[in-house]
Amino acid sequence: MSIVEEFNDYRAKMNEKILSENNTVLKRIFNLDTNAFAPGALEVKTKELVGLSSSMVLRCDDCIRYHLGKCHEIGVTTAEVFEIFSIANLIGGTIVIPHLRKAVEYWEVLQSEQSV
Repeated sequence: MSIVEEFNDYRAKMNEKILSENNTVLKRIFNLDTNAFAPGALEVKTKELVGLSSSMVLRCDDCIRYHLGKCHEIGVTTAEVFEIFSIANLIGGTIVIPHLRKAVEYWEVLQSEQSV
């Protein structure tokens, strides 16, 4: 099982458990997240790239993986992803570099699974 499959399976399983508790506040937070990334004044692509950059600056590997997956689904190019990586590292500083390494690895797996 690849790191992409492992991440997606775990995320789906845990989201299902969380949402099954029927907690109104958590459901509303999940809904806000979904709606924030829906088409609007900004294109979905722009929103995902902003989400990716923000996640890198905040150093959230799960969020980085999620947004990389979405970027991959909507056809963001490797060149575009690396420009976002550059911006995130400029804003976040060198502390972002370990997360950059993991992000590059995850992006490579996403790209290799596409070509299989």
